[in-house]
Amino acid sequence: MTRDAAIARATRHFDDGSFLQDLARRVAFRTESQVPASFPELRRYLEEEIGPVLDKMGYRTAIYDNPVKGGPFLVGKRIEDPALPTVLTYGHGDVIRGLEEQWRDGLSPWTLERQGDRLYGRGTADNKGQHSINLAAIAAVLAERGRLGFNSTVMIETSEEIGSPGLKEFCEREKALLAADMLLGSDGPRLTPTRPTIYMGTRGALNFDMTVDLREGGHHSGNWGGLLANPGVILAHAIASIIDRNGKILVRELLPKAIPNSVRMALADCEVEGGEDGPEIDAWWGEPGLSAAEKVFAWNTFEVLAFKTGNPENPVNAVPPRASAHCQMRYVVDTDPATFLPILRRHLDARGFSMVKVEDARKSFFAATRLDPDHPWARWAVGSIQRTTGRRPAVLPNLGGSLPNDCFAHTLGLPTIWVPHSYASCSQHAPNEHALAPLLREGLQIMTGMFWDLGEAEARELAQRR
Repeated sequence: MTRDAAIARATRHFDDGSFLQDLARRVAFRTESQVPASFPELRRYLEEEIGPVLDKMGYRTAIYDNPVKGGPFLVGKRIEDPALPTVLTYGHGDVIRGLEEQWRDGLSPWTLERQGDRLYGRGTADNKGQHSINLAAIAAVLAERGRLGFNSTVMIETSEEIGSPGLKEFCEREKALLAADMLLGSDGPRLTPTRPTIYMGTRGALNFDMTVDLREGGHHSGNWGGLLANPGVILAHAIASIIDRNGKILVRELLPKAIPNSVRMALADCEVEGGEDGPEIDAWWGEPGLSAAEKVFAWNTFEVLAFKTGNPENPVNAVPPRASAHCQMRYVVDTDPATFLPILRRHLDARGFSMVKVEDARKSFFAATRLDPDHPWARWAVGSIQRTTGRRPAVLPNLGGSLPNDCFAHTLGLPTIWVPHSYASCSQHAPNEHALAPLLREGLQIMTGMFWDLGEAEARELAQRR
């Protein structure tokens, strides 16, 4: 009954194919939250797959309807002793639409297929593979120790891929049910495929539209070109006043005043690398003087996600009447997203772009969160992973992307530790989504070690400090 024995048990669960059998069964559920016809599959995944797994491990489970329009939630609770610490573990059972016709020949989003080290199937990386690791790790600790040594709450939602509607409301309504001392979850990618990673929050995302709407209908460019202002040109220059040709944000009020020292130190040994299929980084792009890790994990970025003027699919000889751009600010906790659009409005007006409208696109908002890298739970997580792997993990103050972590960090008030089991080039929102078998195997070992350590004295002492 030792930590090493529990990790060895979890490793055998992977090596004998049992883990992949579980994952294959889960991948087969067509839990596409973006597809209305698949909505019944969301509840079926919780009722027929996740609920029974937790029941066998001594959890009391219940499925809750979404407070707003969205898929249901499953919450399982295993209370060993009210005096022990409680750990909340999160995952999501929904996936991006399958896009069956776009997958490589011989592959299906709903069938787990192993080719070399790659495990293909929708959800293998995001998020069925990741929460399957955590459930299997808990099972390994229970089988070896006979108990966890802490109280465990597992929550699986089914609407993350459509922005987690209802999650915040559910957390607000069920604060007592979800009360815990910390969150330990898994989602997103490692910094590099070969290096274990933890992150303690996410960058936020504020999407907005910039439009120039000058007149009704287009007008012949031969008769009117040179007489009528072109909205596409105006909008292009307006955007160029915000960000330069090398990606440096010119409106400095949109940026943090500085990178905190603890964040800078944590990122000092972090190298961004997406694997063999990842794009090559453009070192000349972005904020001058920052490392690649600082640019994506500690700084704000302005992105133009879409730009349209005229009829791009079938251009005609006409001065277009309208131009629009869908833009985004990715931001860290050191800046206030409520100030972004007013700052842009003042900037554009001062430069003669009063005709450019800037409007919030609320459907795509995620708040920024961050737990300080020096936080005791962060140091605990680093120590646990080092004991298991013999390597120091990459410590990211926050993920570059966005997750609904504010529901846990702000609404529930929890320290949040995320240990991802995917990598950046996994095609998680595209055809041919896959996970890497060695990474999943090591992830299972890491999480077994962490769940074992949560039952030890050090974790109990940390929980008492809150």
